[in-house]
Amino acid sequence: MSAKGKHRRPKQHRIARRLAFAGTGGAALALPLIGATTAGAVTQPAVAPATSTLARPAVQPAVQPAAESAALPLTYSVVGGDTLSKIAADHSVSGGWQTLYADNRSAIGADPSVIRPGLKLRLGAAAKAAAARATAATAVTAVTAAAVKPAATYANNLDGWIRESLDIMARHGIPGSYNGIHRNVMRESSGNPLAINNWDSNAAAGIPSKGLLQVIDPTFRAYHVPGTAMDSYDPVANITAACNYAAARYGSIDNVNGAY
Repeated sequence: MSAKGKHRRPKQHRIARRLAFAGTGGAALALPLIGATTAGAVTQPAVAPATSTLARPAVQPAVQPAAESAALPLTYSVVGGDTLSKIAADHSVSGGWQTLYADNRSAIGADPSVIRPGLKLRLGAAAKAAAARATAATAVTAVTAAAVKPAATYANNLDGWIRESLDIMARHGIPGSYNGIHRNVMRESSGNPLAINNWDSNAAAGIPSKGLLQVIDPTFRAYHVPGTAMDSYDPVANITAACNYAAARYGSIDNVNGAY
């Protein structure tokens, strides 16, 4: 970085039915399974749940083994409009509504067509295993997607170099803003990453200011940021080193408004 505000500005280079049938002897009987009623002879609880609920532990790990999940008691709370056939289909109950009824006959009563809101039904081992597999698969997919998040890509121009530098600076706790960097780049080099000052005192001492933010080699080496190129002409390396230096001396590149 130069001790003066003017520098040569070389020419720029690079860069998403309800009818169920039950077997009765040799004939098939259509059961309407009228399901959860809201009026009539069946007594309802004072308040019917608004939505179905699946019993789960209070806290679950991000990815729960299917075997462990399958061992958990899985129940379903009946809501208005439900039928045994609908519940069995929605929750993959092996054997359909007949198995669901057989497993819960003591709670339902003699008529499988009548189930009241709020009734708790056991869904069976097959349903538990299916729910466990679905839960585990969803969790694994979410974790995998987060783990393989594609790396950001940056344009090979001043905008891209500044944005890449800002991301690197953020990982290293180096302050600075897009506007602060851009303002100083335009003053120091007019956006030319190959700019060099061959006339000031630094040049006379054999260490000319170079690159987008006109950094001399000793300063570049002292404030070089790991993960960037060891080349003071490299635009991203030049910006991050200069911002690291400015942070140490001025608090931030945003505080630099002249030769530094």
